[in-house]
Amino acid sequence: MAISKSLACLISAFLFISMIQAHAKIINTNVIGEYALGDVKIDCGAECSRRCSLSSRPNLCHRACGTCCARCNCVPPGTAGNDEVCPCWANQTTHGGRKKCP
Repeated sequence: MAISKSLACLISAFLFISMIQAHAKIINTNVIGEYALGDVKIDCGAECSRRCSLSSRPNLCHRACGTCCARCNCVPPGTAGNDEVCPCWANQTTHGGRKKCP
């Protein structure tokens, strides 16, 4: 009788610890999934300088790029296009419904 009670206690303690570890893994996965690089922030100034290097309106491009980079923590490769790499970037729009991010 005493052995079965201690065995039941040991099993329930093991299950409780396993549930806590599984919950911690789910929480960490959700946090990492929020950004492409997890909690690491990219250098928006350098990335936007690269993205806007061929723009005909560099000041406008840098301003819009900086806003989008701060929101999305992502800047697509190249100087134009490639929006599919960063879906958040592609979904940003102005009040008029036009694409916000250069």
